[in-house]
Amino acid sequence: MQRIKKGVNKLSLSKEKAQQIYLEHSTYIYRVALLITKSAANAEDIVQDAFIQFFQKYDTFDESKPIKPWIYKIALNTARKLLRKQRRLTLWRIPLEQQAISLENIVLANEGKFELWEKINKLGLKYREMIVLHYYMSFKLPEISEILGIPLGTCKSRLHHALKKLRILLPEEQQFQYPLEEIGGRRV
Repeated sequence: MQRIKKGVNKLSLSKEKAQQIYLEHSTYIYRVALLITKSAANAEDIVQDAFIQFFQKYDTFDESKPIKPWIYKIALNTARKLLRKQRRLTLWRIPLEQQAISLENIVLANEGKFELWEKINKLGLKYREMIVLHYYMSFKLPEISEILGIPLGTCKSRLHHALKKLRILLPEEQQFQYPLEEIGGRRV
């Protein structure tokens, strides 16, 4: 492990490496944040906040592990924090965004995918996260487990329940008309 003692031999991040990491991951983090929050403005804030946290805590990163799950975990935690904050503000009737650009108008062009995404949005956050990370972002279940900080079995269970709930939400005739593999190009 790179870290030995406080202040001794800490990992340093050069400007070039920071830019490379940002360019490599910012688009994907934006997409995940957009799919989770359904707001372009919130997604931009999440990307910015997630990278600020990432750069501040880079010296605690274990270089023997892949960087991608760590960055995505920071981004998801940032998104969750924002959603919790918005829920509290909504309870107090504080207006959030006047007119947020809807996720459906940005991401999904045709009506079939729109209907499918509408059903995905009706799922709870835990299930929506699984669908987004697995089918849209093409993460494998062990990676999702690491990103979310939950056991692999829990990931499998959440994905199973998310798909089960999605099948219930979709009318039977639409289940085959808009197959789930259209979600992100992955087969169910």
